[in-house]
Amino acid sequence: MTSTAQPTVPEGRKAHPDHLGHVIFITAAAAMGGFLFGYDSSVINGAVEAIRGRYDVGSAGLAQVIAIALIGCAIGAATAGRIADRIGRIRVMQIAAALFTISAIGSALPFALWDLAMWRVLGGIAIGMASVIGPAYIAEVSPSAYRGRLGSFQQAAIVVGIAISQLVNWGILNLAHGDQRGKIAGLEAWQWMLGVMVIPAVLYGLLSFAIPESPRFLISIGKTDRAKEVLAEVEGHAVDLDARVVEIEEAMRSEHKSTFKDLLGGKAGFLPIVWVGIGLSVFQQLVGINVAFYYSSTLWQSVGINPESSFFYSFTTSIINIIGTVIAMVFVDRIGRRPLALIGSAGMAVALGLEAWAFSAKSAAGTLPTTEGTIALIAAHGFVLFFALSWGVVVWVFLGEMFPNKIRAAALGVAASAQWIANWVITASFPSLSDWNLSGTYVIYMVFALLSIPFVLKYVKETKGKALEEMG
Repeated sequence: MTSTAQPTVPEGRKAHPDHLGHVIFITAAAAMGGFLFGYDSSVINGAVEAIRGRYDVGSAGLAQVIAIALIGCAIGAATAGRIADRIGRIRVMQIAAALFTISAIGSALPFALWDLAMWRVLGGIAIGMASVIGPAYIAEVSPSAYRGRLGSFQQAAIVVGIAISQLVNWGILNLAHGDQRGKIAGLEAWQWMLGVMVIPAVLYGLLSFAIPESPRFLISIGKTDRAKEVLAEVEGHAVDLDARVVEIEEAMRSEHKSTFKDLLGGKAGFLPIVWVGIGLSVFQQLVGINVAFYYSSTLWQSVGINPESSFFYSFTTSIINIIGTVIAMVFVDRIGRRPLALIGSAGMAVALGLEAWAFSAKSAAGTLPTTEGTIALIAAHGFVLFFALSWGVVVWVFLGEMFPNKIRAAALGVAASAQWIANWVITASFPSLSDWNLSGTYVIYMVFALLSIPFVLKYVKETKGKALEEMG
């Protein structure tokens, strides 16, 4: 149905900042939380084998130390929104920066395995907070004409953080002459790997003092004049600031605070659309993507590759992750979410199958023949590429679009929780599973990649080009 009538355009949609560079700086400063999210999530990759040797811990115990940070992630993600509504977005960023800093120092200087685990939980809380507050703040300060592009800063910062952590780990390992427990200025190499995060954590904290509070929060606490100043700063002085304040106030009053009860319905417990969101979140993790970011150095060393090379391959995998993410950002609005998801699932299944085949040739001495080793490396990079150009980005796009307005916030919370749980399952189980059968472990991941194809075809509807109000 078409109409020749011209719709009324809200003031916020006319916004074009006087100084786009300043808005980009504000967005980039907030996205430092995403950088730390990626950095802290994956930096442990370089320390796994050293921690195993330092504390003489078995695979099951080691897995819990690695995975326990995810408990903190869930806590941070669950509480950040409410805290931000009470004390402001900037204060939450500063709390997260402080937690990242304390976690980095504590993790670098642990007394025993138990306090290393405690510092990991603290870092996890910071990750959870950063995962929520960054996108929320960026959405609230971005002019609508640039919101999509500025919003992509968060995901870009995460994948860059992952890559930089692996590059730093590789550099530190080379300073320690290839020994993860080699001494540098009195500390073992792995301690430096975990401790270097202090630098971006402090930078994040300092940058949070250089950017303005969200206009939305300022209006919610009655600081309307200051909110107008910030709106003028980020949307331009040509905007009718009084109208923008009224627009934001009306939007806040009309918002439905979705609750857990809103998600219930039918014999299956949750509404069908909620189960689809949970399924997307779970499949995203059960293909084993975080094994590539938490354990890749350990994985390559387990099949006979020396530490320096294994750390370098972790870095190159992270670069492939960035490339795949850029591809997804370019094509997600052009060819749609479902086609990208299906392409990714098929590509991941093939790559995981090749890895499983290659690892089946592992000798009793723990090495791979040259041909199988080469195929394993290529397949591992291919797996990360296909994940990054599809499920890595598409799932978050789907979750932001697929739910009806009435339940969107609560449904997103449930889906994100399912994702953290699935992430924990994969992270905690990999060391024991790889001890049992490395090839068999990758067969399991391949099966989940294959199962995701009929799931998408049957249950997931395309959201490309649809208004959020059309979802139901």
